[in-house]
Amino acid sequence: MKHIKVADLMTDAVVSVAPDTPFKDVAKLLAQYDISGVPVLDGEDRVVGVVSQTDLLAAGTASAPRLDPQDGTPARAPAAGDVMSAPAVTVHAEETAADAARLMTRRGIERLPVVDVEDRLVGIVTRRDLLRTFLRPDAEIRRRVTDEVLTDVLGVRAGDVDVHVVDGIVTLDGHIERRSQLPALRSLIEQLDGVVAVASHVTARTDDTASAHTGPPRHTMQW
Repeated sequence: MKHIKVADLMTDAVVSVAPDTPFKDVAKLLAQYDISGVPVLDGEDRVVGVVSQTDLLAAGTASAPRLDPQDGTPARAPAAGDVMSAPAVTVHAEETAADAARLMTRRGIERLPVVDVEDRLVGIVTRRDLLRTFLRPDAEIRRRVTDEVLTDVLGVRAGDVDVHVVDGIVTLDGHIERRSQLPALRSLIEQLDGVVAVASHVTARTDDTASAHTGPPRHTMQW
């Protein structure tokens, strides 16, 4: 079954900075574009870190200017490379939107730089972008459940299972041939983009689970 990829949702016009971009210029970019962070790129467009609003605030808490420890003169103003979080958390363009969402949740971040197979920046994906996967029309979800899951994958005959979708909640009623298919039915539907929850009232005509757990008879080895 086809899943929405990060490449389908990302923005390819990305605001980025170099490691030597001055601290104040980074802050200006975040304010100008109303974004929470920017990727930091090396000379080959590879992502070496990310500067977020949190990084800038942490670096700017010192009230007095930093002094060079050698001669006491004002030190160089911090640059992006000095305050960035590294290594950067990135996602590949061909990964699924669900994988990106799980990564964002696990790492507690709002946006992910998107990289190609050579780890070069190709876009950015945000939590707002990923929320679009839950805005799939109910009719489209129903079609995918009926055509892709029931017919193509499980081989269920047309009309055996009634599918109703309201606000992304899938309700199933009917019968399938084997009981061993029931877990797969729910699991496959839950993986579809846009599905919020699954309420299944499907029953099986044949209970094949007992025979599935019965292995061949064991033989005692004679020594």
